[in-house]
Amino acid sequence: MHPHLHTKDNIGCEEVMVALEECHAKGFMWKAMGMCNGEKEALTKCLRAERVKMQDANRSSRSEKKDKIRQVWKEIDENS
Repeated sequence: MHPHLHTKDNIGCEEVMVALEECHAKGFMWKAMGMCNGEKEALTKCLRAERVKMQDANRSSRSEKKDKIRQVWKEIDENS
């Protein structure tokens, strides 16, 4: 498994990552015959869900920052 996947942002997918690692540890032929495809698909879905959550959080914090900036500019315009 890639080390960058084991980060604080993907903590919700830790179980799925471990399951995929265990499947890959069964050997090359096991992987080559597609026996780990279910685990890989589950990991992809989990990582996507984590990314969507992070994007939503970033989007909401960005809106709050924009609102603060608009308020500051409004106060500046009113006081000028």
